[in-house]
Amino acid sequence: MELSGEFFSVPWLAALSGLLSIALWKALRWAPWRRLSETPQLHVFLGSTVALMLLWALRTEIEPGFSWHLSGMVALTLMFGWSLAVIGGLLVLLGITLAGLNDWTGYAPSALVQVVLPASLTQVVLGLARAHLPKHYFVYVFVNAFVTGGVVAISSVLATTGLLLAVDAFPLDRLQESYLLFLPLMFFPEAVLNGWTMSILVGFRPAWVSSFRDEEYIDNK
Repeated sequence: MELSGEFFSVPWLAALSGLLSIALWKALRWAPWRRLSETPQLHVFLGSTVALMLLWALRTEIEPGFSWHLSGMVALTLMFGWSLAVIGGLLVLLGITLAGLNDWTGYAPSALVQVVLPASLTQVVLGLARAHLPKHYFVYVFVNAFVTGGVVAISSVLATTGLLLAVDAFPLDRLQESYLLFLPLMFFPEAVLNGWTMSILVGFRPAWVSSFRDEEYIDNK
């Protein structure tokens, strides 16, 4: 979801831009650049960003300057890890902004709720699942992709709501009527999108998924 910068005062935009700068610096520093030096992997990464750009262009305007769409950030994070997912997501948001679907002042708040938060939650759930759940194909697809996709969708909605309330952009009753009312409907499509995407990729193109290895999740199960 993208947010217009018109909702935020200058101090808010400065604070959110600072948080985004920290996240971007961490992503650039930790990114496995050697992986992208391989031409096939680079093509997959760039193709994934283009696919997300097309997905994010299919949107519903909740309120003027405030749009919702499917994310796909869970799949991108499972494929490339937190760092490259953040970088890729920021590139997608850059393309969306250049296309005129959002304003430049809204880049930082949109990036935090649409890119950084989903990638971070996905990485946390992946680590917890690896530590506490059996390493099995169905566990990977159902928990890390399907369930996480839905949880990330709800978390992004709640984070966006909290942010809009904090800056007094909309009253709570208005958000309840136009946005939070559809919260249950946002869980399932995001869960299905990421679940189907990852089940297909780990089945036919496991080399594209950095968080999945046949030796861990399939062999001798």
